[in-house]
Amino acid sequence: MLLITGAHGMVGSYAKEVFGNENIYLSDIPEMDITDQNKVKKIFAKVKPKVVIHLAAETDVDRCEKEPDHAFRTNTIGTQNVALECYKYDAVMVYIGTGSVFNTEGIHTEYDEPNPICVYAKSKLEGEKIVQSFLQKYYIFRASFMIGGGRAKDKKFVGKIIQFCLEGKKEIMAVNDKHGTPTFAKDLLKGIKEFIMTGNYGLYHLGNNGICSRYDIAKKIVEIIGSDTKVISVTSDKFPLPAPRTPSEAIRNYKLELMGMNMMRPWVESLKEYIEDWRKEDNA
Repeated sequence: MLLITGAHGMVGSYAKEVFGNENIYLSDIPEMDITDQNKVKKIFAKVKPKVVIHLAAETDVDRCEKEPDHAFRTNTIGTQNVALECYKYDAVMVYIGTGSVFNTEGIHTEYDEPNPICVYAKSKLEGEKIVQSFLQKYYIFRASFMIGGGRAKDKKFVGKIIQFCLEGKKEIMAVNDKHGTPTFAKDLLKGIKEFIMTGNYGLYHLGNNGICSRYDIAKKIVEIIGSDTKVISVTSDKFPLPAPRTPSEAIRNYKLELMGMNMMRPWVESLKEYIEDWRKEDNA
């Protein structure tokens, strides 16, 4: 049985499409609040999973910065609660990490040393450490610049730009000095599904291939949609935010490349599919 935490979120919205309906248990708040150890224990006792994909997390970077207790309670202690039960039931644990644990320019591999500068990234890195110290059968997959969820759940950058273009907005501003590797949530789950069958436990990067700025993404969205919207390139100073952002959370699936197992496609291909899916929702 496969147990998925945080199943109602952006990534979890693709769980049934990728894994099907059989032998899968989708959990989320209020039934399974990962910060409540008793609730976690009850779900594990009920499901007795063989594999757990731990998607539940606080991903609002600025909220994490303003509410560090909430960030560490959810992303670190919540992960500890899940990891303890995985150990108890001898279940394989899949943890989703983040490329924002790095704080240097360029593209980062699994062999680069993390140095997080914001509370969100720190809390997620501590979650990684817990999984690695508690378990032997685990996969940690780091992603970056997450894309997905569709009209109903995508309140992040890509969703906003798509909507602006479809509404005919004349101008939008996008940051050009922060870089990342867009990761389509559906591709992430497909990659997880394929790789967890190998038994090659450990830490991996699992983003779509390539590096770009949010300005690059916005320009590509305008191009794919065929919009007349003008994208204006600006620096991060234009949008002061509570949480500091790393100059680059771009990741390379280096270990998978070395193993001849990098199944992820270029981010532009994934973005095109995502926009097509969005338009199908509009026409449904």
